[in-house]
Amino acid sequence: MTSTTEPAATATRSRENTRRKLLDAAAQVFAEVGLAAASVEAVCDRAGFTRGAFYSNFESKDELFLELAGRVTQGRVAAVTERVAELECEGAFTATHADVFDILDQVLEVSADDRLGVLLMSEIRIHALRNPQMARAYLEQELEMQRSVAQIITDIGRAKGITFRMPELDAARVMLLVWEGSAVRAALANENDAGITSKTSSELALVAELLIDGPAAASADDEDEDEDDQEEVDEEDGDEEEE
Repeated sequence: MTSTTEPAATATRSRENTRRKLLDAAAQVFAEVGLAAASVEAVCDRAGFTRGAFYSNFESKDELFLELAGRVTQGRVAAVTERVAELECEGAFTATHADVFDILDQVLEVSADDRLGVLLMSEIRIHALRNPQMARAYLEQELEMQRSVAQIITDIGRAKGITFRMPELDAARVMLLVWEGSAVRAALANENDAGITSKTSSELALVAELLIDGPAAASADDEDEDEDDQEEVDEEDGDEEEE
């Protein structure tokens, strides 16, 4: 029994490994040159396999791209879900520790795109616009991501007594639109990976602050006023010393 199942298990692992390497190579090639210009040969060369290995795993380049798109979007949702679970275990959503901007930044950072990721996601969206099957899959994954972020917003709001200027799902949509848009703009400005992350984080913090309609917004205003008052006191002290 063992002698029969072991070779089968080994063959399955080998096939899965081949598919994974082809998908990894395709992500790089598609991001670099786009779906239309990418050839099966280029993907095979990057992965270190023959065309035979490719066609034993995928019927076409489009099938490969569709699976890659699903893997990328599912990976983003999974990363967000896992990070939320970690933060809950750490007690990050409790009233004592919760910080809306910091938590959102930590959650979205795990699925943030580097330059290659921005290019790949742009290519996926373009292809989804032309392919109804991919469009449906993309929108489903996008909605799942929005719901995950909306749940985070709900949990933080409950813990901190924060209210928002719109329903949580709409707020999540706005945040994700800003996050993705800022990543694209940073990539267009030729920012490196760290620059892309920094730009998306800062713009996300700004829009999150605009969406808050409760104590956190008031407390942020109070902090600004306190800083202004402190600056005035420091200036007055400086004037007295000069006299």
